Amino acid sequence: MNKIQFSELKVSEEILRAVEAMGFEETTPIQTMAIPVALEGRDLVGQAQTGTGKTAAFAIPMLEAIDESNRGVQALVLCPTRELAVQISEEVSKIAKFKKGVSIMPIYGGQDIERQIRGLRKGVHIVIGTPGRVLDHLRRKTLKFADLKMLILDEADEMLNMGFREDIELVLGDVDHEIQTMLFSATMPREIMNIINKYQKNPEILKVAHKELTTPNIKQVYLEMKDKDKLEILSRLVDIYDYKLSIVFCNTKKRVDEVTDMLQARGYQCDKIHGDMKQTLRMNVINKFKRGDIDLLIATDVAARGLDVEGVEAVFNYDMPTHEEYYVHRIGRTGRAGKDGVSFTFVTNREYHLLRSIKQYTKSDIVHHPIPKITDIEAMKRELFLGKVKERIQEGIDAKFIKIIEEFSDEAFSPIEIAAALLQMELEMEKAKEIDSIDNEKKVRNTNPRSDSRSDSRSDSRSDSRSDSRSGSKNKSRNSGSMIRMHINVGNNHHVRPRDIVGAIANEADIDGSLIGSVDIYDSFSFVEIPESHADRVLERMDQRQIKGKPISIERAKGRTNDRGKERSKDRGKDSRGFRGKEDSEGFKAKKSQKEKSYNESNAEGDKKRVRVKKTVKI
Repeated sequence: MNKIQFSELKVSEEILRAVEAMGFEETTPIQTMAIPVALEGRDLVGQAQTGTGKTAAFAIPMLEAIDESNRGVQALVLCPTRELAVQISEEVSKIAKFKKGVSIMPIYGGQDIERQIRGLRKGVHIVIGTPGRVLDHLRRKTLKFADLKMLILDEADEMLNMGFREDIELVLGDVDHEIQTMLFSATMPREIMNIINKYQKNPEILKVAHKELTTPNIKQVYLEMKDKDKLEILSRLVDIYDYKLSIVFCNTKKRVDEVTDMLQARGYQCDKIHGDMKQTLRMNVINKFKRGDIDLLIATDVAARGLDVEGVEAVFNYDMPTHEEYYVHRIGRTGRAGKDGVSFTFVTNREYHLLRSIKQYTKSDIVHHPIPKITDIEAMKRELFLGKVKERIQEGIDAKFIKIIEEFSDEAFSPIEIAAALLQMELEMEKAKEIDSIDNEKKVRNTNPRSDSRSDSRSDSRSDSRSDSRSGSKNKSRNSGSMIRMHINVGNNHHVRPRDIVGAIANEADIDGSLIGSVDIYDSFSFVEIPESHADRVLERMDQRQIKGKPISIERAKGRTNDRGKERSKDRGKDSRGFRGKEDSEGFKAKKSQKEKSYNESNAEGDKKRVRVKKTVKI
């Protein structure tokens, strides 16, 4: 898809001035396809990844459709997270800079609802919000669709993954007149197609080609290393390249905490965002990063969803992303608006299969990067220091400092010796051993690739899920008190994942997702731990809701309350491979149907045994 100049689009002078002020000249592929269609008032579906310019693709035609003289809500944007709602609101406000009188308001959970109600009563043209809070305002009748012209679903697949399908359909169903709809999604699962067929009118299907998932102006490299060397290598890369703004991605909240603490101990200006932090604290950190008060932001994938910060020069995948889509989202934080960026991916010897999958998915050339040596850092520091010395000489040296050197020279030291001593004092570095990269050739020669892939996948899967669970539970154990174990009638057979359950409960019951404990998923049902103080509200609000399109029933599991304040073994009930047998980590025996019941005894014929091992997933 060819790019075009924004000036070639049939948009107002105010929009063109704003886009120019933002530094944009050419459209991105999704903007080239979507803006003309949307300006004609037609429904559309845009399949594109985050970081491809989707916001401007719908914001420009949305702003052109607003009648400033009418104070009713004329456009609604639904998105999956609070952070993304804020980011979209800021981006739309920039594009609307010269359109006087257009009011934009983000609404999301965790913010004072009375304050939102007051804002809506004053009159708002564009509302950008999360499904749960938008639905709450509709029920309160503080948000009305009488003047609605346009509705946009951004990151629709992510909203469905978080359990928002029913909320989305309730919002769409509340519109009783014909409007223009736009839907943007990275993937097109069946649930998305159902929404398109039900609520859109002959939509134009626009798709960014798979080869354009990552932009060519992002240089993608990987480094081979042992896990224990990651922090040292990250420090060396940061020292050598000296990027103004960089993001470091980790897979778990615990890892984010650890990396942040260790980097701060080394003197780096950095901070973190993850799901256990309060919304206000996360926004404060993001604002510090935008202002340049910190130059390194350490984050989890979920916390950084929708993060749009201008000037991010590099992304570090400290942990290999567990999904190809996460990789695309991560590196999309840099190389935005046509600027150059670079992504560094740290790879251990068990993760080459993940790297291969990412290469195949993105169709990208991710090239090998050598581990920086101590001599590289010394050369860089020497170059920077000598550059500063030259600048100071050219600017002029204070006479009192020249006098000090002259006096010192009288003590039988030459000017060269004095300068060399000062240089050594300035640049002298701690002794550090060189780091060897992984000998991948040896690994391939001595290992069966098939078994290696299987064991890596199994090991990585268990490691990721356990570490995430532990990081959450350790932090919560001191504060949350007793946890109630609840039974939900959805499981693996319904393609349910832990985040689907957590997202649905957090949204419907209006509780922080970080308070939710472990999630154990079986074939046709699941168990989830809820703080006892929130149990009644969860039971009341979740009953007969839907997860992945299936109506659910939820009830207290018939087992003992789990006191999170006490230490307990997480390995009890596992066999030598780490799988769980008939009892889970709390000794709770699951109530199962006869069909699903696990047993080891011989069957009626006596010629073989049937054993069913429960699949347990922790987050």
